[in-house]
Amino acid sequence: AYDPTNVFARILRGELPSHTVYEDAETLAIMDIMPRADGHVLVIPKAACRNVFDAPADALQAVALTTQRLARAVTTAFAADGVTIQQFNEAAGGQVVFHLHVHVMPRHEGVALRPHTGAMEKPEILVANAEKIRMALTGG
Repeated sequence: AYDPTNVFARILRGELPSHTVYEDAETLAIMDIMPRADGHVLVIPKAACRNVFDAPADALQAVALTTQRLARAVTTAFAADGVTIQQFNEAAGGQVVFHLHVHVMPRHEGVALRPHTGAMEKPEILVANAEKIRMALTGG
């Protein structure tokens, strides 16, 4: 069942801070506070859905379109050679936060993703990276 106290639900309600890079009526894109690459963002639906199994079709469509938009933006913002997009479902599938979310990570040839250690990025770096992405989104 969906847990309305999960971290993304709390961010969507304004109960927890985040570094927003994009928002529309159906989705929110925020900086991952434990990034595996510079520019690592998360795309989440505003609809309350645990993962791909219970997400309404319109929420999945909105997340897919925002994911594409953010993939283009992080690639431009970080002069990346490519992008890794990941989405996990249920604990056995690697899901840790049980609100549908998609990881979008710019990639550079020959540079591995950083391990997920649980270490948080410095807030000033997240702010700077978010600004780079917002500039890429607006063409600035």
